[in-house]
Amino acid sequence: MNRILIEDVSLARQIDFLIEMDKLKGVERRSPLVDGSRLENSAEHSWHLALMAMTLVGQANEPVDLARVVRMLLLHDIVEIDAGDTYAYDVNGNLDKADREQLAATRLFGLLPANQTADFRVLWEEFEARTTPEARFANALDRFMPLLHNYLNDGWSWREHGVTAGQIRRRMEPVAEGSAALGDLVEAILADSLQRGLLPDNS
Repeated sequence: MNRILIEDVSLARQIDFLIEMDKLKGVERRSPLVDGSRLENSAEHSWHLALMAMTLVGQANEPVDLARVVRMLLLHDIVEIDAGDTYAYDVNGNLDKADREQLAATRLFGLLPANQTADFRVLWEEFEARTTPEARFANALDRFMPLLHNYLNDGWSWREHGVTAGQIRRRMEPVAEGSAALGDLVEAILADSLQRGLLPDNS
């Protein structure tokens, strides 16, 4: 690839980071698009979550700094460039997920100038810890969206991977911590999915 010479070191590192981020578009997830035409990628997922936050901010349980939520959501899956997308219901894959993602965060955020490395890493760690209203709301959205996509596609990846209602219910527990309204919607979706036979009732 041809690369222009950039004399400003900070700008050069920022451009290198942004070029590296293009790889997120190639990380395929297990959730289908709403129209069922293909699986989504992680960049599309992050963009859709950011838009979701802007749209549903009034459904958060607590007042949140929307800009901080959006920044978190745009950053939260960057680590998948190195660590890959670990399916939420893959027991073995989740055993070393945290270690893989920490290594990825160190390398990827480390591409930036030091002040931005620290800023981006703090936001990513905050999202993972779910200890602030912003992180709880961001996590609620991140967990709810794949549920919605699978529901609208008649349980596509649930059926493919043998996921049960009990597994989904446990995975969705943090949704209500960020948004009671979305938590209620999770229960309604699960109830309808069970009634339609999209999921085995194995809790």
